[in-house]
Amino acid sequence: MVKETIQIFARIKPTKKTVAVYSVDNENQTGASLEFFVPKDLADGFVNNKRECYKFRFQKVFDQVIKQEEIFENIAKPVADSVLAGYNGTIFAYGQTGSGKTFTITGGAERYSDRGIIPRTLSYLYERFSQDSSMVYTTHISYLEIYNEMGYDLLDSRHEASHLEDLPKVMIMEDQDQNIHLRNLSLQQSVSEEEALNLLFLGDTNRMIAETPMNQASTRSHCIFTVHLCRREPGSATLQRSKLHLVDLAGSDRVSKTGLNGQLLTDAKYINLSLHYLEQVIIALSEKNRSHIPYRNSMLTSVLRDSLGGNCMTTMIATMAVEKRNLEESISTCRFAQRVALIKNEAILNEELDPALLIAQLKREILSLKEELAIVTGEQRDDQLTPEEIQKLEELIGTFLDDPDPDATLSLGPDMRKIKYCFSLLKVIYVNGICMLVSLSINHFCILVKMLKKEKKRAQDAAAQFANTTNGPSQSSQSTSSVSTVVLSQEGRKQEAFEIFIRDHEDHLTIEDNKSLLKQRSARKLWEQQNEARNRISKFSQLFGKQSTALNINSVSLISPVSYKSIVGRLKALRTEIEHLQLLLERTKVKLQKDFHKWWSQEASSLQVAELTFLYLCMALTSTTASSSSIPLTGDQQTDADILAFIRARCVGSGAHLKPAGHRISRTGCEYPWQRSNAQTQVRANYI
Repeated sequence: MVKETIQIFARIKPTKKTVAVYSVDNENQTGASLEFFVPKDLADGFVNNKRECYKFRFQKVFDQVIKQEEIFENIAKPVADSVLAGYNGTIFAYGQTGSGKTFTITGGAERYSDRGIIPRTLSYLYERFSQDSSMVYTTHISYLEIYNEMGYDLLDSRHEASHLEDLPKVMIMEDQDQNIHLRNLSLQQSVSEEEALNLLFLGDTNRMIAETPMNQASTRSHCIFTVHLCRREPGSATLQRSKLHLVDLAGSDRVSKTGLNGQLLTDAKYINLSLHYLEQVIIALSEKNRSHIPYRNSMLTSVLRDSLGGNCMTTMIATMAVEKRNLEESISTCRFAQRVALIKNEAILNEELDPALLIAQLKREILSLKEELAIVTGEQRDDQLTPEEIQKLEELIGTFLDDPDPDATLSLGPDMRKIKYCFSLLKVIYVNGICMLVSLSINHFCILVKMLKKEKKRAQDAAAQFANTTNGPSQSSQSTSSVSTVVLSQEGRKQEAFEIFIRDHEDHLTIEDNKSLLKQRSARKLWEQQNEARNRISKFSQLFGKQSTALNINSVSLISPVSYKSIVGRLKALRTEIEHLQLLLERTKVKLQKDFHKWWSQEASSLQVAELTFLYLCMALTSTTASSSSIPLTGDQQTDADILAFIRARCVGSGAHLKPAGHRISRTGCEYPWQRSNAQTQVRANYI
């Protein structure tokens, strides 16, 4: 909100006649001043107490040499900027007949430089429109003439008026909020400066102009040229509406000085009366304790209600002709301007919602209220949903089902038709989903059964391999008479050692347990359940394909979603367990091989001496008799006894066995070293 008094300016009409004595001072910091000097008339007597000096203060005084361009820059341009910002604006010219009001507002028709405030303002506004691409502007123009307290539309395109009375009459209407509406006043849209100027020229052509003794082309009416501006950002629902009144008032004439008669005298009476009412309104507004402002006394004051003490930024131009014979009228005009300067206006930014959007919002609210009322009263609607509504509901269902949020809601409003349609659509989606899941379960069963068969075969192959390794025949124990059966090759010894190694190893028991678990995990029952499910689905598909209205779904025992999920869960658990057992078998096999190779590398060096000794003794036996006397001895009784005992034990196939003692594999993969059996350690110690 902007609170400020009405700005007043003074303009002196250029003249070549004898002028009154006046002075202009625009250098004062508080504002410009205009001073008139009235010499005493000796005819009134030597003793004369009349005032000789009249001084008035304005925002600025424009002397005779000022051009039209400077008038626009100082007066009209600031008001036009406020209108572009969303505030209402008014510029009106007041003065006697022939003082230059029409020339200031409209301009002269002889030279381009004589253009007045209206054409220059239109040019400035459309220039700003083209520069501001962030806003969308819409402009409408109206042109009202008030002649003898009657309003006429000067821009009515339906009439080709040859007389003023042929134009449509404008009536004033007031709503309950005391807002003024002008009935029959047309608003002509203009999208360019050229169209706006053409409307101005059309209105000037229809104006009431007459010749008077004071002015050859005197406008005998009040004319109000209004620019209605609407501004909004693209895509925004808020818009700004503002209006700019450019008012050319009729000139006040003193009937006694003009000598008018007939129709011109009647015109002068009406003009003076309307200006008198205007002055009364201004006097009432300037007084602080006045509660009633007589706006309704005349049409002019009713139309200018916002401009005088209302929501508007108003500027007044007081025009004066400074010839000596017009001195009293000039002083009267200045006094009127001083009273106008006391009026304070409160300009408010005019923002509102787009009427089209507001109407659409109200329509949606009315429709929602009707639907809620239908639900409360139980009224059923018979009209069907439109294809657009059905498409929108399907999109809403899809968005709702795709939303991962468990708290998501489906807002359908109070329309039962939409609710029933959505329920039926959800039912169709559910039934189709069950059928699809059951068909997919068949494929899952087949895949899992094949996987179980494959894993079972691999487990059987692994068990057979371990059985061949642990249960292989040992031919070395049966060779007692031949040296070739006693002396084993390197691979044979290693194989024999590996057989003994894995037989007593703790992981061997783990392998056997895992093999038994694999045998227990049979897929026969699952295969039977899969065949049973396939038969049930086949029966259900045959009944469902008939599309009979009397379809009895209860006659077929369907697989419930809970049962289906249970089967799928069991299959997944079985698959996971099989994979886990397979992994354990593979890891145990690798661990056994690593442990054996590590132990074999450690024991190979220590066993080499004993094996060479044994080979030497066997060779000696083949070349000599089997008696103890033919065997080379050491001479030590105890040692020789041990040698003979070792040879006898080796020949009968008892051999030296390796026994794992205390080997473990922890959960972290740590392992403990293998140790020789006590018997083997004792034999080796005795031999050494």
